[in-house]
Amino acid sequence: MKKNNNDLLAYAGLAFQFLVGIGLMVFVGIKADKYFNFKFPIAVWLLPLLMITAVIYKIIKETSAKK
Repeated sequence: MKKNNNDLLAYAGLAFQFLVGIGLMVFVGIKADKYFNFKFPIAVWLLPLLMITAVIYKIIKETSAKK
C-alpha cells in the first residue's frame, strides 16, 4: 500500500509541475507578445507548446524508468 501512495504523490507532483509550467509559459508569452508588439500571439502559442513537449518527455522518461 505504501508503494501506491508514493506513486500517487509522484504523479501528483508531475501534474502540478505540468499545470504550473503551462500557466507560467502562457503568462510569459502574453508579456513577450506585448513587449515585442506582435500582431499575432506567437509567443502565447509557442512557449506553452514547448513546455508541454518538455514535460511530456520528462513524464515518459520518469515513468519508463520505474519498470
